Formats: sequence, C-alpha cells, structure tokens
Amino acid sequence: MKILVVGGFLGSGKTSTIIRLGKEFSETGKKVAVIVNEIGEVGIDGDVISKYGLDMTELTSGCICCSLKVNMKITLTILKRDYNPDIVLIEPTGIAFPQIIKNEISLMDLKDTTIQPLVTLIDGSRFKQLMKEAKNFAMRQIIDAEILGINKIDLIDEIRIPIIETSVQQLNPKAKVVLLSASKDDDHWHNFVKLAMDEEISAKKEVRELKTTSKDTLVIDERTGEPLVESLDSIEASGISSYATEYLLNEGIKTELARVVANEIMESIKSKVIELSPEFVGHIKLFIESDSNTIKTNLTAFDQDITMEVIDSLTKETPRLKILSAASSIDREKLVQIVNETISYKLDAQMIKFTHNKPHGHNHDHGNQKPIDLINNN
Repeated sequence: MKILVVGGFLGSGKTSTIIRLGKEFSETGKKVAVIVNEIGEVGIDGDVISKYGLDMTELTSGCICCSLKVNMKITLTILKRDYNPDIVLIEPTGIAFPQIIKNEISLMDLKDTTIQPLVTLIDGSRFKQLMKEAKNFAMRQIIDAEILGINKIDLIDEIRIPIIETSVQQLNPKAKVVLLSASKDDDHWHNFVKLAMDEEISAKKEVRELKTTSKDTLVIDERTGEPLVESLDSIEASGISSYATEYLLNEGIKTELARVVANEIMESIKSKVIELSPEFVGHIKLFIESDSNTIKTNLTAFDQDITMEVIDSLTKETPRLKILSAASSIDREKLVQIVNETISYKLDAQMIKFTHNKPHGHNHDHGNQKPIDLINNN
C-alpha cells in the first residue's frame, strides 16, 4: 500500500489534484482510497470526492497533526484490513503542517506500506498575496516539502512563471519543484505524477523532525509574530479564521435555481469579507445539491473570480447546501455572522425552505418567511 500526502495552503488545488490522481490510478486498475481532513465539524471535500466515485474517509473537527493522530492510525488500519487499497491519497486541511502528518504515519510502522514523497501544492496565481497575508505559515509548508508543485500555471502570465519557480526553489533548495495544472493533461502533469509516485524518493523513509529553533525552520505564529516553541497547533498559528456549516433543503430544487442561489451567496459573502479584510486569502467553497446534480463553487482570494462547476450526481439523501469559509485577517465571529445571515437571506428570498443543521446540533427550521434585512446585502 502506497500512501501519498498532498498538502498545501487553502485553495491551492488539493481536492482537484487528488480527484484527478484517484481517477487516473483507478483507470489503471489500482484500488484507491482517499482520506480527507477538513476544518470544523462539517466536511465538504469528502462529499465532492465521493461524487467522483472514490472511496473516502473524512476526518473533521480539527487538524490531523494536532488532534487526530489516533483516528488516522485507526483509519489506515481499517482501510488496509477491509479494503486493502493499492494507493491511499491523504488531503490535509490547508492550515496543517503536512510534514507532521507524514512523520506520524511513518511512526505507525504499518506493514507492507510505502510512504511517498511529501507534496506541497502552491497556487501560483496567488503566490504574491499568500506571501503577504500568510507568509510565515506558507513558508513552513514549503520548507517541509519534498515535492513542490506550482499549481494553476494556466492562470499565470508566462513571464511570471520562472520568477515564481525561482522564488519557491530558493525557499526550499532540496525539494523538486514542478509546474502543473490539475485541469490540464500535458507533460507538466505527467511529470508531477511520475515524481509523486517515484520509488527511489519514497525509499528514503527517514522521519524529519520539525524543528522550531533554527533560523531556517522557525515556525512563526501569524497572530503574534512570535516563534512557536512549545505548541505546533497549525490552525491557531495560521492566523486564518474558519467556519463550516450545513443547511438541509426541505425539497429538491432545479439546477438553474441552484446555480443562481450559489452564485448570489458567494458574491455576497465575498463582498462582505472584503469590507473587513480587503486583501484576504483563504478558501470559501460552497456546494448545493439540485434535483439532478451538484453545483460546486470556489473562491480563494479577494482578487480572484468565483468559479463554478456542475458535477453530475443524483443524491438519494436530503439535498443539502454546505459551505466552508476560511479567510485571513478577519474575526471568526464576524465570519460566522456573514455566512449564516447571507445564506438564510438568499434562501428565504428564493422561497426555499430549509433547516440549518448547525454543528452543535441546534437546528432551526425555516419556511417561506419574509426575507430579513441585511446591511449592504448584495
């Protein structure tokens, strides 16, 4: 069994990359399993990955490297016993230290298991903003990687690509730096896959200690600017506020209405977050299930466009709207308020009945109520 950890900051393209890797490996006859770790108690990426037909185990309520070490071991043990996959793909939350995750897996001493080189994806289209808003945290992820994948090169001006490539290599001279776009089938992608599954690199099974005292590997708390010596709580150190929640739709809706609602919610949340954090980076992703498919939307920074994808899938369960919001330089309580008020307002305005399935279990039913007033609502 081969285990590949694909890390990277929020919105770097981890889910898209893992979905594509999983599909390609499956098409060659390999048995593939996916483990997803997300922020908060409501998972989103796991649902999306499952809709592509990949076996998936979702770990929520925190970061693997901080609070879910035992669960990870149990998960891998059960996967190996009951499913016996050829390849396990692990997607940590974007505000995790992937090197710690790889180290913990190494220390489990699982039989007949090979741990592949640690991959960190970098969204090349946001590299400048990332180095401004979450520099210390992003550098930690870059320094730890064995393979650095500069992703989304199709969104970067060609003249800027060598500059980013050089900057990334300087931050981690020992890593192999590759260019790729998870949406393109080209030589860059095939080179990335070859490196990620390289037997020679993965044969080096040493556990690299994450140091907090040397100049080259200093972990800085984004909130305080001080070194983290005793604690490596990556979620707190990232300086990113996050909130995930779920709404149950009382009845199915048409695809076109789902598209309209998803776009309206995302545009409104984007504008409100920008008011409080004008140059935010992070990841706001929402999906809403219609009567015949799933609408998936993404936003990764203040100056990026909202993207939308339609996934063909028919849910047999209660249709849902799920959202994960994570942004830099914003108070979490404000973020929670923005998300909940916006979604409630937009669903009410479209006369869509729903139940807010709050993480703590306190649900609220909404019928066709008069829309509430929101200041500067878009």
